[in-house]
Amino acid sequence: MKQIKIANGQGFWGDSIDAPKELIKSADINYLTLDYLAEITLSIMQKQKTKNSIRGYAQDFVNLISETAEILKERKIKVVSNAGGVNPSQCSIEIKKILDHMNIDLKVGYIEGDDILNELDSLISEGAKLSNMDTGESISVIKDRICSANVYIDSYEIKKLLDLGSDIVLAGRVTDPGLTLGPLLHEFNWDKNDYNKLASGTLAGHIIECGAQCTGGNFTKWYEIEDLINIGYPIVKVENNGNFIVSKSKGSGGLVNRFTVIEQILYEMGNPKKYISPDVCVDFTSFKIDDTKKGQIGISGVKGNKPTDTFKVSISYFAGYKSSGQLTISGPNAYEKAKKTAEIIWGRLSKAGCKFKETNTEFLGYNSCHQSINKHYDGSNEIVLRLSVKDLSKSKVDRFGMEVSPVVTSGPPGITGFAGGRPKAQEIIAYWPALIDKRLIKTKHILL
Repeated sequence: MKQIKIANGQGFWGDSIDAPKELIKSADINYLTLDYLAEITLSIMQKQKTKNSIRGYAQDFVNLISETAEILKERKIKVVSNAGGVNPSQCSIEIKKILDHMNIDLKVGYIEGDDILNELDSLISEGAKLSNMDTGESISVIKDRICSANVYIDSYEIKKLLDLGSDIVLAGRVTDPGLTLGPLLHEFNWDKNDYNKLASGTLAGHIIECGAQCTGGNFTKWYEIEDLINIGYPIVKVENNGNFIVSKSKGSGGLVNRFTVIEQILYEMGNPKKYISPDVCVDFTSFKIDDTKKGQIGISGVKGNKPTDTFKVSISYFAGYKSSGQLTISGPNAYEKAKKTAEIIWGRLSKAGCKFKETNTEFLGYNSCHQSINKHYDGSNEIVLRLSVKDLSKSKVDRFGMEVSPVVTSGPPGITGFAGGRPKAQEIIAYWPALIDKRLIKTKHILL
């Protein structure tokens, strides 16, 4: 039975720059996937493109191809990535220039159509409501403040480029599991109605989409993991019937077992019986996990159902300003002094007439992350006090930044750690999830 091996060497923009190189050089794989996008990432890329029309993609990806193109060609490894961000055409052009300069014959293809920022008016006139999925609010509430709008297009868009002969596939906002499912659709030519196989490919993609998070990274029993310095990134070996095995590159550190994989399966889980993707709805309670061979996890029996008639749309919009300031409170009674310091700063801001839409007081080292979950203790020798504000007024947020440092000499003793200047107001980019009829979205596939 035909088998395809797919690895993922990037779980997010900012993940290891060495992991994909190691997979390309030493792993026995047919495809390498690289996931760079998140909701906030697209808004950042859109701002970059607005300032400079030849930006808006992950430059890291261009550098990677430049450094590994010869090996990719030699080992016949195809690359599928969403590094194109909001400018996949320009990213493809940059890569093609590099390949031509190196005289390496690798075909580069890109997908257009997921970025609907400039088409919102026409789409709304055609019937797209784009109401907030969580609140039901009308898109009109934020329409004049929208920064980016991208559709989670289906995995068949990746398949089409691979069918055209592309060796490097560049997409914008496809789904994270779709980076894996797309190559499987190309290799196995699964039917659109074969929901179980589509579900299996989607699950395989979901397991490896976050890189080392399924090979020992971020694992509850972190103390059992050997050699996290050299942690291996995941590989799935998928058969035509949809069954697959999860492993990692030979000789690498980390761990692949039933529990590392299950923890990743539960990641970003909504309704476990109906994990919705544009290609299929997956029943995450249906499959069998086989862990009989050390370092390998087998998955079989995945069930799927008909997909919805809509695509999800990731919209970001301007929502005001924010700022955070930190101080280290040291010495005896650190927690009590930190509380008093916060009281002083908020009191002085109130005296100055500054009332904010939202404020937040955190005691890092005491209860910031887990709040009331952990047992409280009073033995802290030092605590980092972090204060934050959010408001529509930039001037008020900047005024907050002016009130953090004075307490170093006009508050309790033992306050330090203030460096880097006054905290400045930063724009807040908020998230607006919506749905759109699949029939309204048109895509293009360009091969260079």
